[in-house]
Amino acid sequence: MIQYIFIAFVILTVISAGVVLWSKNVLYAAFSLLMTFLGMAALYVLAGADFLAITQILVYVGGILVLLIFGVMLTNQTGNKQNVKNDIFTESTNRVLGFLIAGGVFGLLFYTFARANFVNVQNALFETVEPTATTQTIGIQLMTNFVLPFEASGILLMATLIGAAYLSKKSIKDV
Repeated sequence: MIQYIFIAFVILTVISAGVVLWSKNVLYAAFSLLMTFLGMAALYVLAGADFLAITQILVYVGGILVLLIFGVMLTNQTGNKQNVKNDIFTESTNRVLGFLIAGGVFGLLFYTFARANFVNVQNALFETVEPTATTQTIGIQLMTNFVLPFEASGILLMATLIGAAYLSKKSIKDV
């Protein structure tokens, strides 16, 4: 039964990621990105990585995606339509370049998977794993053994926020 749930979430995630890629409407792409993030969080839960699933929902869905959706909804959608005939890279050149890069990445991945040694993958792929909570273990480790790097990253993020706020404020001369 768990195999079918896993496969359903994989299909949901891949289809919604495809909609993000091929949608011409930015708002539809943003909402499909929401489904992609939620599908990834569900896959993390099924893999037993509950901390990553919670982080995925809090950071990506709760922060970044909401900011993206508000940014899309509050900005002007007409955009700047300029003449691109004199541009070096036309749309057909960009497509050819994109297909070449995608083909190279596909070839590299295919070569890597062809040389990989998968032993007993068939038996170990969907075996039942005893569920254990990792959030408490990670929290204890962050507050005991890794408290110095945790606090240093917090101070670095705070300094970044202060710097961004300072750079984005308008001075009296700009107004």
